[in-house]
Amino acid sequence: MQKGTVKFFNETKGFGFIVENDSKQEYFVHVSGLIDEIREGDEVEFELTEGKKGLNAVNVKVL
Repeated sequence: MQKGTVKFFNETKGFGFIVENDSKQEYFVHVSGLIDEIREGDEVEFELTEGKKGLNAVNVKVL
């Protein structure tokens, strides 16, 4: 499991981005990949899966 911080999440559009703590890499997150509701600034734990445009965060839960 990766750990990171929610950089941005638009509830209306259902997507956002998470910045991984170690590498500072940004990952796309879609509402379908959430376990918990997230907000900007939340510390989260997540897994990565290959998406259409690169790696996506899935199984995202708030720490």
